[in-house]
Amino acid sequence: MRRKLVFLFIIFLLITSVIRAQTVSVGTPVLLEKLYTRLINNYVDTNRLRINDSIKVIIENYVNSDTVFYHNFRNLKYLGQITSSDSLLKIVTWNLVLNGLPGKYFTYIIKRQENEKNNLIYKLTSDYKTTPLTTDTIYTEQNWYGALYYDIKPYTINGQKVWILLGIDYGNPFISRKIIEVLSFSSDNYIVFGRKWFSAGDMIKYRDVFEYASNGMMSLRFRSDSSIVFDHLVPFSPSVANDRQYYGPDYSYDAYVFKNGLWWLRINVDARNKE
Repeated sequence: MRRKLVFLFIIFLLITSVIRAQTVSVGTPVLLEKLYTRLINNYVDTNRLRINDSIKVIIENYVNSDTVFYHNFRNLKYLGQITSSDSLLKIVTWNLVLNGLPGKYFTYIIKRQENEKNNLIYKLTSDYKTTPLTTDTIYTEQNWYGALYYDIKPYTINGQKVWILLGIDYGNPFISRKIIEVLSFSSDNYIVFGRKWFSAGDMIKYRDVFEYASNGMMSLRFRSDSSIVFDHLVPFSPSVANDRQYYGPDYSYDAYVFKNGLWWLRINVDARNKE
């Protein structure tokens, strides 16, 4: 018990020192690694939530720091950090798995302002959801569905800056989901998730969502600025064609290719080619 109290006191001191700093403390990565290790090794929800609160305090200070666009934590397995190639957007994200409660997603989106104004910071949280997000609507900061984003690419369409995000959702214990999302901002700097941009068959989607068995793997990646390549998913047998928890890749590839202002679905592409 005494050892635990000493450890918590040390964490308190380190967090306090981090909060006071405008730049990232040298000890911050070590502290985060210890907290994440304690998180995955602790199976009591109340303890996990308390440890996660400490992580949130550190990340909150980090995203508000002057160096957030110039610094990345290295070798932190459970913290996602992506920065767009135009250096205008950064996303920091992680998830919290709980036993008796729905898991949670935590995401910070940092948008660089022009004329050296302070960065705009958006804090998004969402519980795990077993139902899939829809492909025919726009989401906002208030009803964000929850996901981990692992890649980002900027585009300019008719003078508007947008970013395509690639993400994954573990909200359903039987089905994993990969997501192609579009992020933009309104004239008042409100977050907009989704753009009617993806032509698949006879419909144009705001995003695309791929569902497959939770114990399987699916690749989804940018092949070039004008192509997004992903595994073609098929049912394990015809008898389970209506149940996505029995879907997986068949070692062929599909793609979205950008042409004439839309992303067009192409089936059975050669993934070695950029188009």
